[in-house]
Amino acid sequence: MNLCVFCEIIKGNIKARKIYETKHSVALLDAFPLKEGHTLIVPKNHKTKVEDLTVEENNDIFTTLHFLISRIEKISESNSSLIAIHNGKEAGQEIPHLHVHIIPIKKSDHATAIHTMFTKEKISEKKLDEIWIKMVNTIQQQN
Repeated sequence: MNLCVFCEIIKGNIKARKIYETKHSVALLDAFPLKEGHTLIVPKNHKTKVEDLTVEENNDIFTTLHFLISRIEKISESNSSLIAIHNGKEAGQEIPHLHVHIIPIKKSDHATAIHTMFTKEKISEKKLDEIWIKMVNTIQQQN
């Protein structure tokens, strides 16, 4: 049986450095931090992707993010943060339980823009228009 590490943390079966808790989420220091202050916000109910959240859970998580970010930056002596969500396995999600990364970034970290993190695909103007029309039509039909 595969146990979800975040579910086990939320149940209290695995020790974690919790820093904040709400009705629907818990914030904790990442056990394998990329930078000092690297924090995760995790929904208490097991959800794999953002679109699996209820509206209430979504509001809770992003309100928690809004509340914590300036405090984490101040404590970490940084003035910027990288906010990341790997929304599914193909996006690099290692634990199939949604979590939001808050990674404080200092000027000395020399962070790079998102466009430098990936190999850029060559997409024609025609293809961009096709994607745009498809997205607009699909989204408008679902409203």
